[in-house]
Parts: sequence; structure tokens; C-alpha cells
Amino acid sequence: MPQHGRTVTANIDRLNAYMDKNGLAAVAVRTGVNFTYLSGMTMPGTLSRHLDIASTVRGFMVLWPRQGDPVVILDAFAEKLARRESWIDRIEVYQAYENSLYGRVAELIAEAGLATARIGFEQDGLSALHWNEIQHALPRLEMVNCSWMMDEVRWIKTEAEVAQQKRAADLLDDVLAEIFPTIREGETEREVHARVLAACTRRGAGYVHGILNSSSNEVMYGGESDVAFRHGDFVRNDYVAYFQGCPGHQSRLAILGRPSTEQMRGYEMTLEIHRKTIDRCRAGVTAGEIYGFAKAEFRKKGIDYTASLVGHGMGPWFHQQEPVLRQNSVIVLEKGMILAVEPQRLHWHLQDLILVGDGPPRLVSDKFSTDQPFIIDAN
Repeated sequence: MPQHGRTVTANIDRLNAYMDKNGLAAVAVRTGVNFTYLSGMTMPGTLSRHLDIASTVRGFMVLWPRQGDPVVILDAFAEKLARRESWIDRIEVYQAYENSLYGRVAELIAEAGLATARIGFEQDGLSALHWNEIQHALPRLEMVNCSWMMDEVRWIKTEAEVAQQKRAADLLDDVLAEIFPTIREGETEREVHARVLAACTRRGAGYVHGILNSSSNEVMYGGESDVAFRHGDFVRNDYVAYFQGCPGHQSRLAILGRPSTEQMRGYEMTLEIHRKTIDRCRAGVTAGEIYGFAKAEFRKKGIDYTASLVGHGMGPWFHQQEPVLRQNSVIVLEKGMILAVEPQRLHWHLQDLILVGDGPPRLVSDKFSTDQPFIIDAN
């Protein structure tokens, strides 16, 4: 186990149980979600791109054996950061552009006496070229896909992960509460978005992405534009603000000026279905059943719900993880899952983070009231 002194938030007991269940002597992971999860560190700025791009020559990996100490393998540019941030003591450095990450990983596997063992690699994050490089170096190694196994490991949170998720959610809600009142008629989406990014960074977010659009903009998720907010517009938002690798991810509706009767009716309907869907997220229910419930609730209101999901799991590095609350999913919700619930349509978008428990779910993103739309004094 790591001895760095930092608290290990990852669910290592579950990882060990799953490695035993699948007969794995180790896992060797390189995707952002699993590298961050097992190393306890995030890569900022340019370094982060080397976790996202499989073809990079400056990749990073974690080799986590079932018995023995884990090791982080990375290039020299990231060494000092890893020694400062990771809870893993052992750091192995290779010279990018001169040597291969995957050749070095193969050497470390052999040094650990695992050259003929069964080891899990991420088939959805390791290129065929790099997979073959490891296999060629260790022809007797049994390489198996552990991507889905790691999804299952990550989706049950430890108490430390829940606490970290709460801090990230609070950060984002604080930012929205700060920025909403500053929006004025005539300001562009781009101008307001810039203030959101700055406020998140100022409060400690390492990375922020998402969208902020006026309800009068017909192109959602098309980036922030020069469309100006007008009196009566909703401020539709869907941000992800990462704090220590963990994403805060909520959506709250604000409106410039007093909402009309029709707008309030739409908001109240959205809120009703949103909260009913949250209440259905209990241990033992399938993700597909949650989707079906929300779709049926919209149908009762005369609306054909066409979005491909009504929510998703949360985790480090990338916010949309399994279980995805989508049609026909057979994944059974379990105690300890954190979900982002968002049965949304058009600009009517509310989103909250919840923790699945034994009974009703616990609201994690509880700092910003959604009882009413946030009314901005547009004068």
C-alpha cells in the first residue's frame, strides 16, 4: 500500500476484491479516470492532454499489483509533480522521445516477477500499437481487458470520496451564486462564461469546462457565443468544475427579471420531475428503470422525452461515468454510488448530485436552493 502520508481516497478494498474475483495479479492503467483514481493526483494544463490522447509519446501509467507496492511510471516533465502530489511512494521515470513508456512498464512487470501473470489493461484506453508492444516484450504475459472492472471498482465511493465530491459541488454552487446576480441585459454569453471560469479558478478549481447559454440561443452546446442576454431569458448552464480531480457538476436555472406565468409553470414541471426522478434512485433499482420512469413522467405532461440519458455516475477526471441512467441499462444501483441526475429538455435544465443509500438518496449538492428559479434583477 502507498506510504506517502496522503490519505488514499480510492476504494482499495474493492479493487483488491475485484482483482481476486477476476484472477488478476495486477492492473496497469493509463486513462485519466483510472490513473487519477489510483495515483491520487491530477495532471494540470498540458500534462493533462497526455492522459487523454492514447497516441502521445509522453504517457503515464500506474502499475498496481495485488501483492506489493504500486508504482507510478511517467516522463521526466511530470516527476516533481508526482513526488509532491501522489500518495504512491514509488515513482519510475522514463525519458520521453528517447524511450517508450510501454517498454518501461514491461520491464517493471518483469522485475516484479509478473512476466507470466494475468494482468488487467484498459482496452478502451490503450492503443493496439502499445498493447502489442507490451505483449511482444512479454510474450507469456496474459493481458486482459480490465476497463469494465475498473468502472465497477470506481462507482462505489469511500467516505473520503464523498467528502471530496461535496467540496467540489459546493465550489461550483458558490460560483453560480456569485455570478448569477452580476448578469445584465446586453451582456454576451461569452462575457458571462469568462466570469464563471475566473471565479472557479479563483476558488481553487484546477480545470473547468461546460456551457452557458441564453434560452434565446437555438444552438445549445455550441460554445459560448456573442448572443446577448435579454430581459426574460433563462441562463442555461451545465458546468464541470474539478477540485483536486473531482468534478462539481450541477445545473441551476436563472432568469433575467421576473418569470412569466408560463415560465414558472415550465420550471415547476421540470422541478417536479427532477425531484421525483431523484427519489427513484435507490439501491436495487436499475439505471434503465430510472430512465423509463423519467420518460413516463414527461409523457404524463404531454412531452416526448428524447434525450439519451437522465443522469450518470460521477468520478475523477471525467464526469460522465457508469452507471449512465439510460434506456434499457441493466446496471443495478448500489449503496455508495454518486449520481448526477438531470432529466432535462431544451433549456429546462436542473441537475443535482446525489448519494445512493439504503433508503432515499442523500442530496450532495445542497448548497443552492432550486425551489424557485434564481431571479436576476435585470435593471
